[in-house]
Amino acid sequence: MKGDYQELVDEISALLGAPATLEDRDFRLIAFGAHDSGSGFDETTLDPVRTRSILTRRSTAEVRAWFEKFGIATAEAPVHIPADPAAGVLRGRLCLPVRHRGVVHGYVWLLAGDDGPPGPVPASAMAVCARIGELLADEARARADLGPHLLTLLTSESADSRAAALAALGGTLGDSGAYALLCAAPWTDPVPGVRTVPGAAALCLLPVPGPAGPRLAALLRIRTAADLSPAHQAAANLLAPAGPVVGIGDPVRSLDELPGAWREASAAARAALARPHLGPVAEWSGIGPYRLLAALPDSGPGHPVDPAVRPLLEPAHAELARTAEAFLDCAGQAGRTASALNIHRQTLYYRLSRVEQLTGLDLHDGEDRLLLHMSLKAARL
Repeated sequence: MKGDYQELVDEISALLGAPATLEDRDFRLIAFGAHDSGSGFDETTLDPVRTRSILTRRSTAEVRAWFEKFGIATAEAPVHIPADPAAGVLRGRLCLPVRHRGVVHGYVWLLAGDDGPPGPVPASAMAVCARIGELLADEARARADLGPHLLTLLTSESADSRAAALAALGGTLGDSGAYALLCAAPWTDPVPGVRTVPGAAALCLLPVPGPAGPRLAALLRIRTAADLSPAHQAAANLLAPAGPVVGIGDPVRSLDELPGAWREASAAARAALARPHLGPVAEWSGIGPYRLLAALPDSGPGHPVDPAVRPLLEPAHAELARTAEAFLDCAGQAGRTASALNIHRQTLYYRLSRVEQLTGLDLHDGEDRLLLHMSLKAARL
């Protein structure tokens, strides 16, 4: 698909004798034409906005606001936009709206001279824009339809259903590249459109029981597995309307790895709900011991609790449980624990003795301390 866009942008560049740039309607770069000696532009005329767009794959908010004030989102004909040094736009622009069935799906940009609007744009160039618009519309429809396939891949117990969903996802997205999967929880709003979440390829809602459900799954294509910044940008958009936490699984390089990435993203979200200091956006790689604990079922009425620790988890003993967890978090150091809880050491020793009485555990025994620590952490999930 990207090759198709590149060929069409090159065709427009040739028709108009100037390097063209194609962005979607969210100002994300799709393809760009190269400068050459016959285009009338050289390295001294390169525009910093165009250069930044090519290097970072998107425009700044200031540049976008300047362009949109000229009505490009509803334009049916080319729009000339003058330079605005205050917004970082040092050269004027000619914007060719990319439309399909009355909807703008993107923009083709060309640098314009400083002597006013350029001449009429040939109908052949606008016809190429229409072909681009049809491709972008088809792609948008395909992305909008991927949610049910993602849901099937993540939840179905049928191998055949999962294989069909994987084929549908791969047919639209391709199976090569890097992907990130996000879990927003709890999600009580309607499922947003993919265009409201930057970079989203598919969104679906999983009605999972427990304190972290229901959950919204967001699938993103990312440029490289080493850079999760697009996932954090998408997470910021998900946090705004509903105020949930967002977990991010480790990036994967194949769509068939998404179920594992979903378990990681869900675990990270559960950890962020249990321990707010980990959130509101938590990566799987950064949740420490909760990576192991999150493999346990969601807590709830049927969640297993070790019988020795059960009395400590009763509401009447919440302060004792908090004290025991702080003591174990501080590696058993009384001074650090008393300081963290802002209590006297003798108060700490009294509470710890009550913990031992309630549980029958010996806080001087490594295995008893491990059992208590993990039980308290698991209870938070």
